[in-house]
Amino acid sequence: MIKAGSVEKRDYQVALAKTALDTNALIVLPTGLGKTTIALLVIAEVLTKKKGRCLFLAPTRVLVNQHYMYLKKFLDIIDISMVTGESAEGEREDAWDNSVICATPQITLNDFERDIIKPQDFSLVIFDEAHRAIGDYAYVGIARLLKEHSPRIIGMTATMPSDKEKAREIVNNLGIQTVSMKDETSDDVRPYIQETKIEWVYVELPEVLKRIRTRIVAALEARTRELVQKGVIRSMKASRTELIKAMDYVFKVNPRAAKALYTAIRISHALNSLDTQGVTSFLKFCERLGAKRGIGIKELLEDTNFKTAYELAKSAETSSIEHPKVEKLKEIIAGIEGRILVFTSFRDSVEVLYNELKDAGFNVGYLIGKAGERGLKQREQVEMVDKFREGEYNILVATQVGEEGLDISECNMVVFYDNVPSAIRFVQRKGRTGRRAPGRVVVLVTKDTIDEAYYWISKRKMKESKRIVGRINSMIEKERATLDKFMKS
Repeated sequence: MIKAGSVEKRDYQVALAKTALDTNALIVLPTGLGKTTIALLVIAEVLTKKKGRCLFLAPTRVLVNQHYMYLKKFLDIIDISMVTGESAEGEREDAWDNSVICATPQITLNDFERDIIKPQDFSLVIFDEAHRAIGDYAYVGIARLLKEHSPRIIGMTATMPSDKEKAREIVNNLGIQTVSMKDETSDDVRPYIQETKIEWVYVELPEVLKRIRTRIVAALEARTRELVQKGVIRSMKASRTELIKAMDYVFKVNPRAAKALYTAIRISHALNSLDTQGVTSFLKFCERLGAKRGIGIKELLEDTNFKTAYELAKSAETSSIEHPKVEKLKEIIAGIEGRILVFTSFRDSVEVLYNELKDAGFNVGYLIGKAGERGLKQREQVEMVDKFREGEYNILVATQVGEEGLDISECNMVVFYDNVPSAIRFVQRKGRTGRRAPGRVVVLVTKDTIDEAYYWISKRKMKESKRIVGRINSMIEKERATLDKFMKS
């Protein structure tokens, strides 16, 4: 079923594909090591044995399009189709009749619920970026519908969550029976990778940004002090994650603390914007906040410290002060040959960096999601990636949409404009370099800010995520033994 001589089959890919054919497996393999090839091998085997239709799910339209083009290139069949939210219902009905369908999850779940397709229609279902299979994400609903019909299920992800409960939730939601992991240290993977050097480059906020920061911190501490007094949190230094986790408690037990909590979360986000991104990101956050209605918003915008921070930021904007990371980025990438991928978590920063780099004479493009007036539609995202791959520009500034699985080709350098407290996102970003030649990752860190905390959090989570696989497989084995014992009693 695979076109002769068209694709390299590495030993570890063949081994992981065999595992996935034998049992419902979660394949854990870092970005750039060929998870899609494993999917190809499994799909080809299922089609060869005429076991039924194959469904290949991915979270974004661009990623679905990428999988569709890949399978069309390498599978020796013609009935391969793509289904996304941009497909009309009539088109979808025809597309679902093919042997292999690449699709986004929400439209798939919708069509299951409309009886356009049925769970028993598929003998193989692949969940790409399987770490999303938590909460109320559409993957969870699809897997629930599939379970009683027992198709072969495969999940694919770059790394496991560092949180054991999240990992357990993914495994349970998808009906996974084994977790198979390979990484750069695996003997059969090592011949296919190059060394990637990671550099941590520190910058310091200028005095004007420090003054803005001091005012934001004062506004935040006024709320966290109140939350400590009301027993919502233990420390005035509670992180944004801890504040968000407290929402359920406040909603159920202590609703009088809601204003202080919601305001603290907003201020924490504003502080993060200033610390890691710069003046523009902070100001745009404030402007969007002013256009909304919600608990505590009016009071926050009238808060003396927060108002002063905003006014200082407006003054800094007038003086063309942004963030020291911008100039440091220009310094780092100047003279670098080949492709450079710059990641940032904030769309506002993509616009700032794109304009700054373009004005400085760099050959740059950008990649963002489809949401909002300025978002890029599927076709435009694909065009941006193609132009970068073909060398029309050698620098691409991207948000998280560029992290998940997109075939953005080998990059000579990856720059983290901001650090991320996530093992999954760190591995996805890092995996864009060091494939065929030695790679270089540069992480920009603002001293004495959340950036530094994220450095230590990401290192800890990377270690924990590797240990999780063994623990989860032990859990699966214990549950299987308990079930076997029950069935025999």
